[in-house]
Amino acid sequence: MENPGLPPLSPNVPDTIKMPKIEKTVLQNDPNEAESGARKPKTPGQSQENKSFCLDDHSPESQHEVLSVTDLIETVNEVSKLSIAHEIVVNQDFYVEESVLPPNSLEGRIMEMMYNAFWDHLEDQLSSIPPNFTCALELLKEVKEILLSLLLPRQNYLRNEIEEALDMDLLKQEAEHEALDVPHLSNYILNLMIRLCAPVRDEAVQKLESITDPVQLLKGIFHVLGLMKMDMVNYTIQNLRPYLQEHSVQYERTKFQQLLNKQPSLLDCTTKWLIKTAIDLTTPSPSSPDSPRSSRMACSPPNWAANNSELPSSTMVLYEGYVNLLLWDSDIEEFPETLLMDRMRLREIESQLNQLTILASVLLVARSFSGNILFSTPKFLDKLKYITKALMEEFNPRPEEAMVSVSEQVSYEIHQGLKNMGLTALSSEKTASLIGQLQNIAEKENCVRSIIDQRSRFFLKCCLVHGMQESLLDFPGGLILIKEELAELGWKFVNLMHHNQQVFSPYYEEILKDIIPPAQAQEKEVESI
Repeated sequence: MENPGLPPLSPNVPDTIKMPKIEKTVLQNDPNEAESGARKPKTPGQSQENKSFCLDDHSPESQHEVLSVTDLIETVNEVSKLSIAHEIVVNQDFYVEESVLPPNSLEGRIMEMMYNAFWDHLEDQLSSIPPNFTCALELLKEVKEILLSLLLPRQNYLRNEIEEALDMDLLKQEAEHEALDVPHLSNYILNLMIRLCAPVRDEAVQKLESITDPVQLLKGIFHVLGLMKMDMVNYTIQNLRPYLQEHSVQYERTKFQQLLNKQPSLLDCTTKWLIKTAIDLTTPSPSSPDSPRSSRMACSPPNWAANNSELPSSTMVLYEGYVNLLLWDSDIEEFPETLLMDRMRLREIESQLNQLTILASVLLVARSFSGNILFSTPKFLDKLKYITKALMEEFNPRPEEAMVSVSEQVSYEIHQGLKNMGLTALSSEKTASLIGQLQNIAEKENCVRSIIDQRSRFFLKCCLVHGMQESLLDFPGGLILIKEELAELGWKFVNLMHHNQQVFSPYYEEILKDIIPPAQAQEKEVESI
């Protein structure tokens, strides 16, 4: 049966993919071969909080030259291009917006001082006798460049008109003869802005027409031109998105390969992530937190023959690794380089998954006390969800306090709901028990919360393996009360990982073939899930 979920990893690595030379690590049944192929973890050289594709210096042992300043700048530019293209493709809501610095921030105060000093200097130049047009000419030159950048390729007539009206050589001659008419040029520019701006900017341009002071007018023109540039960028993004979506996989893979050529250690963390995932899939969970399994990112495979462990398929290793990203401890583990661009999105998915786990736990406990009749009413269920979500906003910083508020409000709503439906109200003993069980959900080890968390992550893994449609038909028990919310989160997670797998599957396959012996690496139908 063909997997309806994500596509399997490509068995053949294209010639264009050139992997850096890495130590071979094999998970196999031969203890001697496994021992000789062990890969020792490297001590991380820096935090990944602000890290993009490991742009760090190489150690002397790596025998690679340290990146020069020029190479580093080029690499940063390539990373920026890759990140922007990726953001446009995976984030349908991506757009550029006006950057406004906090007024009381140091950066905001410095910028305000610099701007005020510049405009005061311009005013002094224009009011001097004779007028000094040095700054005004520079501003007009910049205005001309902005106006030309707002034109579409087909607008050649307007392009020629701007070139003629704002001929800098001619304007310079006029300035030298004290004949430069700044107000006239400003009005011409305003008329052009009215013709070029989006309808949303009409009002802003019209307000500029009432300004008579030339300095304030130029200041306002630059502000509105900045907004018009932003509008053009967003218009370009909107038109470019379909093309990028069509070619994004090859583009991102090519850009990543260019970065990998410059820095061969760019897959170190990705390799460790996949090695650890493969080991975890074939190692029983320990009962002690001090066991080797709890040592994060372990890279030395155990004796599989002694453990009699069945080796996982490469696709299952990848899917398990994806789900494990939602349990990532950034203080201990370095994030895989191939997923750095999606790190914030994965953190958001992790946060939403935790919120849904708490919500489902609250609803299950509440239903066990009030019965199915009350919870079969959509209006009551939606109200309880809304209240719980609102009160859970303070859960992360203060979980105990948040669950006290949730327990009190939920018990009250259940009491009112039973009363309104003419059902028997909860006794004081049951009410106290309900409140106590709801408050216990604040503990991570809470039984209900743990089971819901496991089933939620299991559902996301099923979505990767079997696809969304089949997973929704076989929805896990206990999660039906959050089916709509969890399904939406599942779509987001699967689409994000689907794109990642399409882009980086050749690299994953190349890494995993050194982890899983070729004889065992045949893709298996995942029936055990």
